[in-house]
Amino acid sequence: MFNRFCFGALLLAGLVLPLTSCISSPSLTSITVSPTTMNFGGAGLTTQLTATGYYTHPNHPAETKNITDEVTWASSTPECVTVSSTGFITSGGNTCTNILVTASAHGFNGLISGSMTVNVTQSSGGGSTTADVTGITIIPSAQSVASPGKTGQFIAIGTTSSGATVNLTNAVAWTSSSVQIATITSTGLATGLGQGVTTITALYTNADGTTATGQANFTVTSGTSEPLTALSITPTAESLSASGQTGQLIALGVSGTTGLQENVTNSPQVTWSSSIPTIASVSAGLVTGMSVGSTTITAIWTNPDGTVVSASPATITVTSTAAPEPLLSLTIIPSSITVLNLQGTGNFLAIGTFSNSPQVRDLTDSVTWISTEPNIFPVNTNTGGNTGASAGIVTAYGSGGAVILAEATDSVTGSIQTATATFNCPLVPPDLPVTYGSCFPGSEASSLLSTITVYNEGLNTTNWLVTAPSATGTADVIHCGPGWTGTGGSVCVATYPIGTPVILTAPAGTGAFGGWSSNCTPSPNPPTAAGPNTCTIIPTTSNETVGAIFN
Repeated sequence: MFNRFCFGALLLAGLVLPLTSCISSPSLTSITVSPTTMNFGGAGLTTQLTATGYYTHPNHPAETKNITDEVTWASSTPECVTVSSTGFITSGGNTCTNILVTASAHGFNGLISGSMTVNVTQSSGGGSTTADVTGITIIPSAQSVASPGKTGQFIAIGTTSSGATVNLTNAVAWTSSSVQIATITSTGLATGLGQGVTTITALYTNADGTTATGQANFTVTSGTSEPLTALSITPTAESLSASGQTGQLIALGVSGTTGLQENVTNSPQVTWSSSIPTIASVSAGLVTGMSVGSTTITAIWTNPDGTVVSASPATITVTSTAAPEPLLSLTIIPSSITVLNLQGTGNFLAIGTFSNSPQVRDLTDSVTWISTEPNIFPVNTNTGGNTGASAGIVTAYGSGGAVILAEATDSVTGSIQTATATFNCPLVPPDLPVTYGSCFPGSEASSLLSTITVYNEGLNTTNWLVTAPSATGTADVIHCGPGWTGTGGSVCVATYPIGTPVILTAPAGTGAFGGWSSNCTPSPNPPTAAGPNTCTIIPTTSNETVGAIFN
């Protein structure tokens, strides 16, 4: 009897243990589909649904899971709304209401289902809504790839003023905030190029010119970021008050790949430091006067390979507070300018407020103008009043935006007042056929500045001379040759905005001037040894070479 009882107990345990092991993991108890409702205003409109499973177990905490790709999708009225195996719904050409789209999966107690409702109406235009797009949602909102060369697909879903949604993936203008990290095609396919995080933007322009945008993040987790070969700080010197007055320094790096400058002031790869923090502290280039004295501010950039690039230090002089400072404040008007075409310009004015009369003065031509994106949005400066120069004028050579700074140095105290404004050339998707000149991807100027190189092609190595002014009229920016009384050289270079006429001059001298190389137009023509002789060149590429012939 005892043995039969023990055998029965063991048999019962053998039956129970397998059953217990079968239900030891959480079980699917419900499914939620989002969004819960969707209104389509025409045929061919799409959106992505998400199925979320809810799992429970008596001995475990409840949990949720995205099961969009694990459920079976079905539409109650396929002629009005179809649904793919991954939950992507598309409206048809009929008008229908209360269509159920269902997601189903097997749970512990049988088939579990969740659903959402779709309504479809047709516009008079035969299947497309005329309502404006008021918002863009990018799906997914963030994604990452392991290394350069890997890709990720983004989808742009627009919401119209009528509440309908539409797939705008192939109709928006896609951009990447950092093309060194990732690029993106017109169909929303992003490709990683270097380590880092970039912002992906989708912009849609309605027929009335209004726009809607959406953003997402794309991360490349490994690889190398863009190396820099040079770094500079601007301005190189500044005077502040010990009362806590602040001044903004900007770090500009030169890309080792493109050779263009970029604003790296706030980059995590830049380390800012003050030689005497008790005199002036610095954080992300913002310097604060602490006590009377002088200190130097240093910026150091660390490349991914461990090499470092340092900028020449900026000198900060901190003085006791003058009461009151004659120059009280500086303001830029307008505070923002937007242009809609490449090479469009806008003029800022710098207005100073003083403690003595006249209290308000126009300082546009006497302040120093700085752009945080000098290769895309350069700003003209006229410090020193060069004849013919125009200050505060910004030109767009690409899409995006920049911060424009004006700096005024007080003639009495030496303190510097700064003011900022913004300049933008937003993306405007091109019409078909393409309308060149608008700020759409691919229409950016390939290079802003041209480097002009002057050298001697002749035999004279003792007293030849070539001079040229700056783009704003400053004489002898180029003074190439041993005939110059100052420091010269046999090869000289200078930079000019592309398209700016540059006049090179070979004055009369003991050296016999034979002429210019073929890419110049000499005057007089043919050239004579009596001089002066001139050559006008209009740079059209990033590099121009001019040879002066001296016999």
